[in-house]
Amino acid sequence: MKRQPVILLIGTVDTKCDEITYLRDCIQRCGGQALVMDVGILGRGTLLPDIGNADVAQAAGVTLQHVIDTGDENESMKLMAQGASLLAATLCAQGRMDGLLALGGTMGTDLALEVANALPLGCPKLVLSTIAHSHLIPPERVPADLIMRLWAGGLYGLNRLCKSALAQAAGAVVGACLASEENDDPRPMVGMTSLGTTALSYMARLKPALESRGYELAVFHTTGMGGRAFENLAARGHFVAVLDFSLQELVNELAGSCVTAGADRLRGAGSGGVPQIVAPGATDMVDYPGSGSCPQRFAGRSMHAHNRLVSSVSIDEPMRRSVAQAIGERLAQARGRTCLLVPTHGVEQWDRVGQPLHDPQGLAALLDELPRHLGASTELVQVDAHINDAAFAEAALRVFDAWVQDGTIVRGVLA
Repeated sequence: MKRQPVILLIGTVDTKCDEITYLRDCIQRCGGQALVMDVGILGRGTLLPDIGNADVAQAAGVTLQHVIDTGDENESMKLMAQGASLLAATLCAQGRMDGLLALGGTMGTDLALEVANALPLGCPKLVLSTIAHSHLIPPERVPADLIMRLWAGGLYGLNRLCKSALAQAAGAVVGACLASEENDDPRPMVGMTSLGTTALSYMARLKPALESRGYELAVFHTTGMGGRAFENLAARGHFVAVLDFSLQELVNELAGSCVTAGADRLRGAGSGGVPQIVAPGATDMVDYPGSGSCPQRFAGRSMHAHNRLVSSVSIDEPMRRSVAQAIGERLAQARGRTCLLVPTHGVEQWDRVGQPLHDPQGLAALLDELPRHLGASTELVQVDAHINDAAFAEAALRVFDAWVQDGTIVRGVLA
């Protein structure tokens, strides 16, 4: 960036005036310019904001007095979040801001997430929060490119711990703006899912093949937040097509695991009308935290300890059938063209013969159940191979190439 980046600094000036003032000064020392937005409703601080709380309320279509008169802090902050989001989106579209820095406790974080979601992908956005990385934050509310920093010891007043967090946050967002590059890559982007590179490895073959066809490939790690980002970006139209070959998060969601991308997994691309080629990769197991114990429902089943963070346990035949039903029903709701590519010899590396999750009866149940729940608009292609075999990647490319040929997928741009 050739000019001084403008950081939209959002907070409640009435309760966090000292902190916002300190942040504003830190941003300036780091080479940025702060544009302060006040979203407080309890009173006035000594800092004069650039965008006052009355302006924020007005953007939401109400007066500040109306916000105050609700008599409910939650309802008041919802209105302020609505106004702040609209103002932030407008400022960004007009080129009057380059990045977002918002701070708060639970109320401020709730509002900050709303604002962050209103900004486009690539606009640096940092939330300094007393509940950063907490289970209180639903994964579906976290933008794909959000930076979060724990605001330790900063709930009330400045101190050395608080100042350290504030200064680092200011430096991080200014640095992110300065490091941002203009995207001049003309290639259409394809979104793909995978479970690391050990359990699923098809991307090693598909990446160079797609790039040779003039596409850029983005691969998402389906361990909860990766799938959430994938769905979010797909729904917003960032991909010309998706190769959604790792549905393990869907199994986790159905089984009640905390390693989930939310209830909308396998719905984002479909709701956005994005062409999708889907495979039941890694649908034979449920993940659970490596520090915990195996879910009681699957006690006694074969398991694989991947590392100290995550372990996996194989699911039984009834669960396999439930997963097949969920896949079919979600694909049937898609607004865009959909193909289900089914590898009949296995769905992830650990289910091969001799591996810990090998379960031919479970695989047979999945293969038997899948066709029963597919909608009329879902194409079914069975592949006589394991999902990690070259034949599977070649089958995926045949479908992809056919869709490019008939105009379903935008043609790639070659150098």
